[in-house]
Amino acid sequence: MTTTLDQPNAPLLTKRRAANRPHSTSDRVWNWTSNILLVVMAFVMLMPFAWLVTSALKSQIQIFQYPPVWIPNPIQWENFTNALTYKPFGLYFFNSMKIALLNVVAVVFTASFCAYGFARIRFWGRDFWFGVVLATLFLPYAITIVPSFIIFTRLGWVDTILPLTVPYFFGGGAFNIFLLRQFFRTIPEELADAARIDGCSEFGIYWRIMMPLAKPALITVAIFTFLTAWNDLLGPVIYLRSPENFTVAAGLASFRSVQDVSWDLQLAASTAMILPVIILFFLAQRYFIQGIVMTGLKG
Repeated sequence: MTTTLDQPNAPLLTKRRAANRPHSTSDRVWNWTSNILLVVMAFVMLMPFAWLVTSALKSQIQIFQYPPVWIPNPIQWENFTNALTYKPFGLYFFNSMKIALLNVVAVVFTASFCAYGFARIRFWGRDFWFGVVLATLFLPYAITIVPSFIIFTRLGWVDTILPLTVPYFFGGGAFNIFLLRQFFRTIPEELADAARIDGCSEFGIYWRIMMPLAKPALITVAIFTFLTAWNDLLGPVIYLRSPENFTVAAGLASFRSVQDVSWDLQLAASTAMILPVIILFFLAQRYFIQGIVMTGLKG
């Protein structure tokens, strides 16, 4: 007979027994099917990258050879040296990194500040103005190119990095505000109430409590911002005129126009310039996945 003392532990024992039961045939089939699909999708996603890397080590003839040659023979290591010395990619790398880091700093602070206001501060028309912010996501980037170019031309900012950095200090973008707002809403309100009782200001709550707790979401926003700035081609092409101001994307575009048929050098330069993005992802992937998962927990 089960004693009264053992009854509170009954649900826990039931869960343990259920967890130790062997999986059914349908569960095993589903697991195997899911794993196979993931492997196939990963293979499909990695094929273009693998082709880029192998083609960067091929000669011009092997790149267009049919049937395709996956393993270069011989390996053309000099493609990287020739590609990175023909154009000042060191300068392009520095320009892109400068713009990307400025944008990351601007977006992380301004977007988080706006998101905290929409998530925690009650004011008249808060939901309406948040809806207006989200509505800007439906505006295609091409619509704002002409008015933005006219404004920056009259300000004398053309051929500088100011048009590519200054706008990010004003809000940080609707998507980033939405992402951080959703994350802030998952943080218990009791933490802010306790801080207010202790005499902490609203800015102090934002800076000392919310920002440290929102580190996964902030890193996610930083990664998105860095990738956007690093891969941006249209902005530098429109606003940058001098070759010494070119970014990596603009430098690759100009490299192709000069080396019209040297696809081996073009692919080698492209391979070298995506290394910072790969390194960034592997260093921050844990926070990136955590930020994406936790952002949508509360509506």
